[in-house]
Amino acid sequence: MWNRRKDEPTPQRPNSAPPSASELAKEGIPMSPLPARGFEHEPSARGTASIGKSVVVKGNILSREDLIVDGDVEGAIEMMEHRLTVGPNGTLKAMVKAREIIVIGTIHGNVEATDKIEIRKEAKLVGDIKTQRIVIEDGAYFKGSIDILRPEVTKPVAKAAAAGAGPGNGQPVPQPQNLKL
Repeated sequence: MWNRRKDEPTPQRPNSAPPSASELAKEGIPMSPLPARGFEHEPSARGTASIGKSVVVKGNILSREDLIVDGDVEGAIEMMEHRLTVGPNGTLKAMVKAREIIVIGTIHGNVEATDKIEIRKEAKLVGDIKTQRIVIEDGAYFKGSIDILRPEVTKPVAKAAAAGAGPGNGQPVPQPQNLKL
């Protein structure tokens, strides 16, 4: 019943491509109208994790990929090289450190972003902020202080002086000389 008869030819597909939905339907194999969901569609493959709105986390989160929080988190979140998005249902009672932070929901706690923080009009943030760039949309609620960080620019003269002679590296310190004319 399930096996083909030996005298029946096997249908050939060009370039051995996977069968189309119409080919499968002809053979009586039911197909869902929804697109197939493969591994490439999973959040972890895209580099984004998410915490759903019915999820409650109490503890610390350390992430090595972008994170979307639409649930409740109490503790600390650290993801220095990635983006944190607090969704409209997200509530954080946490200290947060990330490269970029987008707030649409609520954060109660201090926030540090190495690049940028966006506080959208629906958002509420109560806590101190440290960042290089900030966007606060009209209508957003913010209570706290803002510390704008500037990237450190080292002067070449200071580097040369630090690398050159000095009392800490065992070489004598050059003394000023009086010149007589």
